[in-house]
Amino acid sequence: MRIRTLEIGVGLFLLAGVLALLLLSLRVSGLNVDSTDTYKLYAYFDNIAGLSVRSKVTMAGVTIGKVTAIDLDRESYTGRVTLEVQKDVDILPTDSTASILTAGLLGEKYVGISVGGEEETLGEGDTIRDTQSSLVLEELIGKFLLNSVNKE
Repeated sequence: MRIRTLEIGVGLFLLAGVLALLLLSLRVSGLNVDSTDTYKLYAYFDNIAGLSVRSKVTMAGVTIGKVTAIDLDRESYTGRVTLEVQKDVDILPTDSTASILTAGLLGEKYVGISVGGEEETLGEGDTIRDTQSSLVLEELIGKFLLNSVNKE
């Protein structure tokens, strides 16, 4: 009887450990974000290279949301990014700027929002008009090489 109690105790302890690891992995991956306290914004970029769904959205270095969808706009032939922003960040002016930035030199891509100066604020379903596309290192090197060849 004592061995059976010990085995059940060890089993419960292992189960608690596995559940704790599962919870930790969900928090790290960002899958557990409750979308009821967010609102959607849209931004159109000429180049979305490297940006992925679930990338973070930041303002002044603070994470305020995530990217929920990336698709091609068939009318303007640009990339449309759907952003989910926390409802308590309802202070974004209509002239705010969205940029695709890189964490470090070759790190992950994320969307950074710079605040504008208008008094009107963005709401559910609004579009950020002023955007800055992703910087692609290969294009930059190609332009540099092309300019150095043209000078000679």
